[in-house]
Amino acid sequence: MRVFWFLLLTMVVVVTAVTLAVVGGGGSAVLQDVTPERFTDPLPATRPVGRADVEALRLPMAARGYRMADVDEALSRLGAELAERDARIAELESALAGAQAAAVTRGTDLFKQPGDRPAEPGGHVHGSARGEDDGR
Repeated sequence: MRVFWFLLLTMVVVVTAVTLAVVGGGGSAVLQDVTPERFTDPLPATRPVGRADVEALRLPMAARGYRMADVDEALSRLGAELAERDARIAELESALAGAQAAAVTRGTDLFKQPGDRPAEPGGHVHGSARGEDDGR
């Protein structure tokens, strides 16, 4: 019976010591407060976002996955970059269509390479710079 009481008392002392060590009751901070992991925007602010930037993007983890505010911030930044690029592409396509329309009205060939000879009235091009066969 003495062995039982001795083991019970030893177990209570060990559990108490571990509990005090974990909660810091011994006068020294065993477990220090850790600052929460926060999102630092790795997306470049001085240049457009590239594929490598998106691949390198790592969002901090939260208790149940990712922090919604950080994910929303990154996605809104990427959405703004894509919208800006789409607008630029539309602008360039519009300018190209205007240049093609102007060339058609003037009768110039936009796809003529430097060094190509002008077409003869019969429609045959003789000896182009690209070395193409003239159909003979």
